[in-house]
Amino acid sequence: MADLISSLPGSAPKPKRVLDALIRYGLLLVLAAVVVFFSIAEPAFLRVNNLFIILQSVSIVALLALGVTLTMAVGGLDLSIGAVAAMSLMIASYVMVVLGWGAVPAVLISLAGGALVGLFNGWLIVKMRVPDILATLGSMFLVIGVQLIPTGGRSIAVGMTLPNGEETEGVFSAAFLALGRGRLWDTVPVPVLVTAVAALAVWLFLERARIGRLFYAIGGNEQAAHLAGAPVHRYKLLAYVLSSLLASVGGLLLAARLGRGDVSSGNGLVLDALGAALIGFAVLGAKKPNAFGTLIGALLVATLLNGLTMLNAPYYAQDFVKGLVLVLALIFTFGVGQRVR
Repeated sequence: MADLISSLPGSAPKPKRVLDALIRYGLLLVLAAVVVFFSIAEPAFLRVNNLFIILQSVSIVALLALGVTLTMAVGGLDLSIGAVAAMSLMIASYVMVVLGWGAVPAVLISLAGGALVGLFNGWLIVKMRVPDILATLGSMFLVIGVQLIPTGGRSIAVGMTLPNGEETEGVFSAAFLALGRGRLWDTVPVPVLVTAVAALAVWLFLERARIGRLFYAIGGNEQAAHLAGAPVHRYKLLAYVLSSLLASVGGLLLAARLGRGDVSSGNGLVLDALGAALIGFAVLGAKKPNAFGTLIGALLVATLLNGLTMLNAPYYAQDFVKGLVLVLALIFTFGVGQRVR
């Protein structure tokens, strides 16, 4: 009789149900606890301006992480996103400052460049059968090198001197700078709105659209998806193109915020984006790449770093904090979570 009762739905022991709830909602509880702690330790933390600073600081990383999420959904991984973002930043800066063209050509050419990198990644993985990590790692180094050639490895700024001795005459247009510095209703930064729209689009794509379910099917068992008639190669190619396009948007927003083409601005973006996407596996017990979890992961890390900065914590502790959060999230997702089930 005891065995029969224990097998009934909802009859799991209370400690197990509590542990299940902690695993499912643990990251959200941690985020809430972090906000409460920093708001008590530093009352200025909860000011509206600071909250929007957190959202703005996480917007670019979140865009890149959403791109990684799409490639993870098809069982891949895109390591070139940081390089693509930096390339878009440099292309936009070069088009406006060196060539003297406007914001529209800069945006379109940057997005086209990102799409080409995505197509190249997809070609290497799908047609040449190069493992995704190696393919995107190779394209990462290729893109990093290509973007430095036109300026001889220098950052792009208004009035700079080119390698041939000529001085640039172009400027960053006000419309372009508004993409990174503008605020709607004098409150909401434009990058935050762009990231929110992108996150909603990726969530609808993966969770509500048929093609999104096929993405997960390919990531779960590519051979079975192929036998079921899914165009596996086409969808994997699409995933890498979308990933690169999102990275390009992130690079454009970064260029608009900085107002210059900084050659070192893409450093570290790929690690932060990967961390956010992996932390997302633990949100709501998803144990799979998902847009909502990725957004929460990026927000958690940004909140921690902002709070530590306000408390004057040493800058060198930031990587430790990011690594600790990632390791704990993965332990609860794949370690404790597997044992409970």
